Amino acid sequence: MGLERELDERLHQAIKARDTRTANVVRMLKTRLQERRTAKGFSGQVDDALVRDVIGAYRKQLQKALPEFEKAGERGAAQVAQLRFEVAFCERYLPKGLDETELRALVGQRLAALGIGRAPGRRHHENAQGAGRGRRRQTDRRGAPRESLAVQRNNPRPHATPLIAKSKIS
Repeated sequence: MGLERELDERLHQAIKARDTRTANVVRMLKTRLQERRTAKGFSGQVDDALVRDVIGAYRKQLQKALPEFEKAGERGAAQVAQLRFEVAFCERYLPKGLDETELRALVGQRLAALGIGRAPGRRHHENAQGAGRGRRRQTDRRGAPRESLAVQRNNPRPHATPLIAKSKIS
């Protein structure tokens, strides 16, 4: 059974059970799905990947709003509870992600399998090609040597060109 059909079933069950919180979440998800379906440039079928994308986007929006309501204290307590319920409901339909330690272990295994790793004696942010990246060029655009860093620091207006006194030709 597809996710869209499963949401329909869940909505019918929630309405029969008079579970307004669940019914409201499912209605919101169906509304977002309908908005995506009728969006400009959309053509094709609504598949499980699209439904998961809509649910994930809605969950992300709820998670962004949660800290704002938590700051409100008691005035936002009811809304915080509703948001947490909606986030938990959305997570049922999304694939479980890896925590940081599992992700690091998986990446380490893949890198080891490919033979990719850090070279001994190098820092983790340096690689063989980019060890010198991020340094300033030693010449300007014309190829002339740049002023030393000390001169640049002592210049109160580094962006301005130095004034050169013009001599009169007699």
